[in-house]
Amino acid sequence: MPYFYLARCSDNSLYSGSCLDLKKREDKHNSGKGAKYTRSRRPVKIVYSEEFETLAKAKKREAQVKSLSKTEKEQILLIDK
Repeated sequence: MPYFYLARCSDNSLYSGSCLDLKKREDKHNSGKGAKYTRSRRPVKIVYSEEFETLAKAKKREAQVKSLSKTEKEQILLIDK
């Protein structure tokens, strides 16, 4: 299943991404083979995700969230609780 996710980095920043397998993606980030942004901010922990019917829809949500401020991204995490 395709997912949109937010990952908490070691510097407390949030990284937004999309993938097909959350566990594999988290492992990839933490091995240093993920996004350039997360390579120097390891360890990374996926703290939020949304499931979508297609990867295109997950990527659309990723683009939407990437444009938000950190405060707005943090609000997404609070709403989920």
